[in-house]
Amino acid sequence: MTGNDARVQQIRDWLTRELGFSLVRLEPASADASFRRYFRAWAADGTTRVVMDAPPDKEHIGPFLQVAALLAGCKVHVPQVHAADSARGMVLLEDLGSELYLTRLRAGADPDVLYADALQALLRIQLHGREAARMLPPYDRAALEREMALMPEWFCARHLQLVLDDADRGVLAESFELLTLEALAQPLVFVHRDYHSRNLMLLPSANPGIIDFQDALAGPVGYDLVSLLKDCYIDWPRARVESWVSAYRAQLMGGDGLAGASEQEFLRWFDLIGLQRHIKVLGIFARLWYRDGKHGYLADLPRTFGYVQDAVRRYPELRRFGDWLQRRVLPAFAAANARALVAGVP
Repeated sequence: MTGNDARVQQIRDWLTRELGFSLVRLEPASADASFRRYFRAWAADGTTRVVMDAPPDKEHIGPFLQVAALLAGCKVHVPQVHAADSARGMVLLEDLGSELYLTRLRAGADPDVLYADALQALLRIQLHGREAARMLPPYDRAALEREMALMPEWFCARHLQLVLDDADRGVLAESFELLTLEALAQPLVFVHRDYHSRNLMLLPSANPGIIDFQDALAGPVGYDLVSLLKDCYIDWPRARVESWVSAYRAQLMGGDGLAGASEQEFLRWFDLIGLQRHIKVLGIFARLWYRDGKHGYLADLPRTFGYVQDAVRRYPELRRFGDWLQRRVLPAFAAANARALVAGVP
């Protein structure tokens, strides 16, 4: 499966010649939405490790190593780093297995049980990671605006093939400004940025294992909560989501203002940072197909767009944006997704 890939041979040499790892088998474990790949390495004694392959001209492992150490300090389960070669972009990690939360949830596992562990881990990150968050870059205006700009570029223009005029761009600018101001008004915490069912591993102890955290920032308290509970890969009834949000907020009480002045305010934080996230994700999922040739995310666009529609309906100040979505985006959406899903090439 690894073929004649030169990077794979470098990994083999690194493991055996430099680390003294008694390698008997090396197989692909997974890939993500970036240029990173992961391989599972078997030792002669049957133990396994995971190797992260991050080509240094495409990815830098420094943020991964830094954030791994910060999260470990919050007493959550991230993969232990056994060795790292920053110059060549290789990291030898604890093997957290291959059982994703998403796989178990789709198979019918009780979400209340799995989410209880995930929410407790998130609580530790947010309550005990306040000092660690100060060591992260800020989720500032530039980052928020850069993310939302992916939607008109990749989702609207490229995927839906819409030609946006000045009126369209005016509605988007007004809506994005509102969401930016709302995000910047939230209390700051340590933000994983992709805390969802594809980045949580089910473990027999110290559950969950948390991965894909290298892009962490100091940002809005609602961000990781909405990533988990309005997951782009699996969804739950609104009443159940609100129940989880309420229970989580109760545990944040006393956390230096993190819980907000009321349940209504906290739920508003949750919904509006969720809207910012899902606007970004619409752009990212489209870009992954048209730029990177990764079609697997297209099937999740309808769920993500559904979150956007639901959020704008709940807040009157977003009515113009909601009307614009109904008038300009919705009529083109189903046909665009169907066209992309059956296409052989971008």
